[in-house]
Amino acid sequence: MNGLLVRVGIDSTDGAWNGPLRRATGEFAYVSITESKQLRAGLGRAYDEFVPVVQRFGARLPAQLLGCPTHLDPDFDYLTYGDQGQRGRRILNLKTGDLLAFFASLRPLDGASLVYALIGLYVIEEILPAREVLQERWMENAHTRREPRADDVVVRAYPGVSGRLRRCLPIGEYRNRAYRVRRDLLALWGGLDIKDGYIQRSVRLPAFLDAERFYTWFLSKTPELVAANNPAT
Repeated sequence: MNGLLVRVGIDSTDGAWNGPLRRATGEFAYVSITESKQLRAGLGRAYDEFVPVVQRFGARLPAQLLGCPTHLDPDFDYLTYGDQGQRGRRILNLKTGDLLAFFASLRPLDGASLVYALIGLYVIEEILPAREVLQERWMENAHTRREPRADDVVVRAYPGVSGRLRRCLPIGEYRNRAYRVRRDLLALWGGLDIKDGYIQRSVRLPAFLDAERFYTWFLSKTPELVAANNPAT
């Protein structure tokens, strides 16, 4: 088994905001990054659809995002994820049964420091070039809602064992002037192929050195995975 750690979700570098988090329960709102590419007619997704979930946390989306298109990826409703460039090429090295573990930087409602946490996990069913996705399935991923490039890929995950976490799993801490995976978790997971667990940026997707150990740890947390971007309850 192999696997990659993938940073997703709106943050200070894309959207200038962070999704809200209830630290006591691990409940969070998943809000995706901005969309800058031309979308296919009728397939756009907008930030307005996140308004209800954000309001449940007593928070409010920035006014400048309302009405704007969003790059909803991963799309947990359809259990898909897309990528391109160097990241896409790294994903193409994976195979059926391998893992994508998604994390995001979330803002606790009590105003404390950002929390870097796992928000979802996919067990990969298939990976295919985005240009090979049939038209009737274009709506299932952000990379086919727009005209994909030659190097765009789309991952589809197995249902039942994949999805959005109902409650996130904090994994990060601030040390050595950056956010990094906690040292205790690096030891439990068997390490990452990135220096000192660095996760503040994700140009190159970190790989688990022992994905099976990571997955055993993940399952020990009895995670509840749902096929929904933001479940009603």
